[in-house]
Amino acid sequence: KIVFPVRDPPKPAPKVSKVLLLGSGGTSIGQAGEFDYSGGQAIKALKEEGKEVVLMNPNIASVQTNMDDKSEFKADHVFFLPVTPEFVEEIIKKEKPDGIV
Repeated sequence: KIVFPVRDPPKPAPKVSKVLLLGSGGTSIGQAGEFDYSGGQAIKALKEEGKEVVLMNPNIASVQTNMDDKSEFKADHVFFLPVTPEFVEEIIKKEKPDGIV
């Protein structure tokens, strides 16, 4: 007979209202297309859940960084900065996100 251990009930999910989404890859057109698509989908999913999205991406040509009225789902704040520890730390201090993706 198999006896399974008794588990504690799961802890409640933390309240997350603001998320920092870190871009990656190249800083010129044609580089990091995979992240561009997946990051755009992440923004869409986070916005559908009612989260405030702060995007940090060095690539100004990224679809994720579209801020025109044609973009249904876009980040609330966009920082065109290199994704380095120093810059990420400064954005965390400024924006105070509840989570990082």
